[in-house]
Amino acid sequence: MIPSNNFSRPIIKEDYAIVLDYLSNGYPMENRRMPIGQVIGKNHLFILEVIPKKDVPLIPLKDVYIGNDKRDEIHHVSGKIPYSKLTSTARMNLDLAINKIVEENSEKWINFFNKSGPISKRLHQLELLPGIGNKHMWAILDARQEALFKSFEDISSRVPSIPNPKELIVKRIRIELNEEDKYRLFVI
Repeated sequence: MIPSNNFSRPIIKEDYAIVLDYLSNGYPMENRRMPIGQVIGKNHLFILEVIPKKDVPLIPLKDVYIGNDKRDEIHHVSGKIPYSKLTSTARMNLDLAINKIVEENSEKWINFFNKSGPISKRLHQLELLPGIGNKHMWAILDARQEALFKSFEDISSRVPSIPNPKELIVKRIRIELNEEDKYRLFVI
């Protein structure tokens, strides 16, 4: 993170992203006819619009470097875009990309199950996961008190009422990207 100045929050940037869609002629109904890519950041899960370098097509679901150093495929990052601006192709690829991000960095998400805490006296972070109510939350908390979780399979085996914890993370990320909830666990 690089501080922008002494009075504001630090600027958070992504270094790597996954391509969701590539529009070789830009957006339909716009006068600009330059190639555009829609990507999701692999660390902070920003949905971004990128401009590829000349004559460099972007391949959906491929990783691309978007950081500050020399970029091979991306000329520049235009900025964040809302979920509502995603193309239908980008929306179809979004779940595949999120699954890839969760699988490649599973320790980060397992750590959430190990360290999550209360938001208020009546709400716990675990309860923000789709399908997790008070009963499931206590089952997870009791199991992690015995020993920290080591994998998604470990969570499933020790908390039988949670058969697919990875899918809960993917669904929660999707909810946050679609701005369906005021709370943010994973998307900044």
